[in-house]
Amino acid sequence: MLSKEIQLEVNKGAMLPLMEEFYTIQGEGFHTGTAAYFIRIGGCDVGCHWCDVKESWNAELHPPTSIDLIVANANKYADTVVVTGGEPLMWDMTLLTHKLKDQNLKVHIETSGAYPLSGSWDWICLSPKKNKLPTETVYDNAHELKVIIYNKHDFIFAEEQAEKVNPNAILFLQPEWSKKEEMTPLIVDYVMNNPKWRVSLQTHKYLNIP
Repeated sequence: MLSKEIQLEVNKGAMLPLMEEFYTIQGEGFHTGTAAYFIRIGGCDVGCHWCDVKESWNAELHPPTSIDLIVANANKYADTVVVTGGEPLMWDMTLLTHKLKDQNLKVHIETSGAYPLSGSWDWICLSPKKNKLPTETVYDNAHELKVIIYNKHDFIFAEEQAEKVNPNAILFLQPEWSKKEEMTPLIVDYVMNNPKWRVSLQTHKYLNIP
């Protein structure tokens, strides 16, 4: 149970439940292959059965950490920071993103979009989930739509999401890792027949890096 003082700091985004932070190569989507410092925020209630970071779901397992410390750590590494989760938009991202930008860092987010957009972002990667659909604010502002393909029905879901996202968003289809042998050939065929889409792979897993 958090003290009242810490809970107030969390509520206003001055402290966040930090699960982990690490410097690596972006493995997915538009910025694949570029160096980035990842900040993984705990807490998620979207509940994807194939989630590969289920330990992020319970925010109480991850200690509230001062955003000043988070920003100081990020500033030692790349000029690009990726805020991910969990679902980072469960928390108010305004203070964190402003402080990161004060250090002249480019600030990206990876989100399911299930909560309204907060914070100031250079790049928004929207990866929608069927169990809790994105809010209008994220559809309207996403730079990239990345739909995970676990089964054939997910192609229908992808097209539904492409209709909702803003027309400037770049569209990606990505095989769910445990189904990659089965789904990758289907995605290749789909993109060749529907060239508005691009293929995204979890290249960091092929490279065996975080």
